[in-house]
Amino acid sequence: MRIDIITIFPEMIEGFFNHSILKRAQNKGLAEIHLHNLRDWTTDKHRRVDDYPFGGSAGMVMKIEPVDRCITSLKAEREYDDVVFMTPDGEQFNQSMANTMSLAGNLIFLCGHFKGIDYRIREHFITKEISIGDYVLTGGELAAAVVADSIIRIIPGVISDEQSALSDSFQDNLLAPPVYTRPANYNGWEVPEVLLSGHEARIRDWELQQAIERTKALRPDLLDD
Repeated sequence: MRIDIITIFPEMIEGFFNHSILKRAQNKGLAEIHLHNLRDWTTDKHRRVDDYPFGGSAGMVMKIEPVDRCITSLKAEREYDDVVFMTPDGEQFNQSMANTMSLAGNLIFLCGHFKGIDYRIREHFITKEISIGDYVLTGGELAAAVVADSIIRIIPGVISDEQSALSDSFQDNLLAPPVYTRPANYNGWEVPEVLLSGHEARIRDWELQQAIERTKALRPDLLDD
């Protein structure tokens, strides 16, 4: 998988992709992540990527020209499954969407800033709009990093124990059950006996029941789905 992220602040998330599982995925050749500074596709000496909105509204708007040049340049080199715009009014991101997107070959992520982007970009270049929640961030970089992380980590081979990813929260519309490690008794706080029993069937049943109970208590909307 190749992910190209278009941003005016590449340094804001550069370090994020150089550690842990994301770094391992790149070292294994399972993922490529390329950051593109949108200012490199401007033509004026000030490298401006924004301008005042028509109609006199407050704030600034990202211009269409540099975005067009950047996306067109990338698409001239390879085909992309989607051009994704990170925006709070997009489709709510979830695990099911991450699973589907992890099967893609190439993706472009556009990170917005200011009051937003010229709407013609959304009309003519963007194929998928994604939100990570009903709130507004300074820009789309953190959201793009979150989505990229959730996608890449479930690519086969990225995580050594693939069963670990399959048992994460939301994979089956349930929250994950509690997990414990050594010591079995700490300050009198004991690990549930069933987890020490070695009885795999009983353990799986306990985990499922715990997952259902936690989901009922914390996210009953998932059970409705």
